[in-house]
Parts: sequence; C-alpha cells; structure tokens
Amino acid sequence: MPVRVLVVDQQPLFSRGLELLLPAVSDDRVHVVASTDLAGSAAVLARRHQPDLALVDLGLGPPGGVRAIAAIRRVEPRLPVVAMTVDGDEEQLALDALRAGARGLLIKAQEPEELLPPLLAAADGWAVLPPSMLARLSGTGRAACRTPRLTGDEQRLWRFIARGASTAQIAQSMHVSERTVKRLTAGLLRRLGVSTRTEAATLAGRAGLLDG
Repeated sequence: MPVRVLVVDQQPLFSRGLELLLPAVSDDRVHVVASTDLAGSAAVLARRHQPDLALVDLGLGPPGGVRAIAAIRRVEPRLPVVAMTVDGDEEQLALDALRAGARGLLIKAQEPEELLPPLLAAADGWAVLPPSMLARLSGTGRAACRTPRLTGDEQRLWRFIARGASTAQIAQSMHVSERTVKRLTAGLLRRLGVSTRTEAATLAGRAGLLDG
C-alpha cells in the first residue's frame, strides 16, 4: 500500500521538492497528499486528508512546530508524526517534540533518498532518531544506564529498533515472521522497562549499543 504523507514545513519549496521526489525515489510507494507552511493548519489538514504519516518542521512560525505536533496528535492520536529540523544540536526542542507526541526526528539536510528508509520505518510504527542524537538525548550518560541481561537475539532486536529498521526488515534479517517480530518487541520493551520504541532507542544510545 502507498504511504500518504502530510508535510508541514516553513519552506514551500522544500515541501514541493518532497512532493516531486519522494514518489520517484520510492518507486511510487510514497506520496505527499497535502502540505502547508502554517502551523495552525496542520491539524485541519491531518483530519481532512487522513495521511499515513505527518512530517512537521520544528522551525515553523507561531504557534510553532511543537504545538503543531500536539494539535495533530489531539485530532488524530494514531497518526505517526515525525519532527524535522535543520540543526541536530537543538536537543531541548527535539525533546519537546517527542513529549508532544512525535515518533522521531529527521535532519532536513538529508537527501530524499536518505529520508526514505526512516519515513517508511516511522509509518510502520518504529521510532526514528539520528544515531548521533541518541546519546545526547539520554541526558545522564551511559554510566547511569542499567539494562537487564539480554540474550543475543534480544540485543540484535534492540539494535534494529534503535536504528529505525521496519518490521519487515527485522523479520527478514532475523528469519522470522512480522507477527513474531511484534511479539518479541513487546517482550523486549517490558524487559527494558520502557513503553515505547522511542524510549527503547534512547536507552540504546545511553547503553552504547550503537557505538562502532
């Protein structure tokens, strides 16, 4: 099934570029169905067009990208929302976006081809965060990170989750069904003491799981 995307970005040319390029680089799997440069219009468009994924620029004018994310989540609580920023060092803004309900964060400097895998992963229900930001978002550092003893397969699954792999990709790599991946993921989240994939990804950064 094609993935239908809502783009909320302060630069109309960026939105138009995604509209033209995403179908081309995704073999027609991803389409922009609506776009706006107004934060206040985000929730209205989300309700009207019922997209599969919303991309929201954190640099939007008032009321801002974080409030736009919160508004989308209020009217469409099941809609995955991914925040976008041009500056990967804006840690507080990124944290505010995650608290408002964003499923992850993308750096806008990436090429359309590089944006495609995390977009598809987010639409599939996975957290997406730049690996370089995971450790910084953890706040307290690796020394304060305590994780349970995990099996080799659990470690592999955790690493896949932290890197934003889709359910299908994990199933193929681990030679199991997608249903099994979902069951194993639920068990891993319980073992880690977290409730979302985003929290598991952040914890992986604190534990140094993505080093090397």
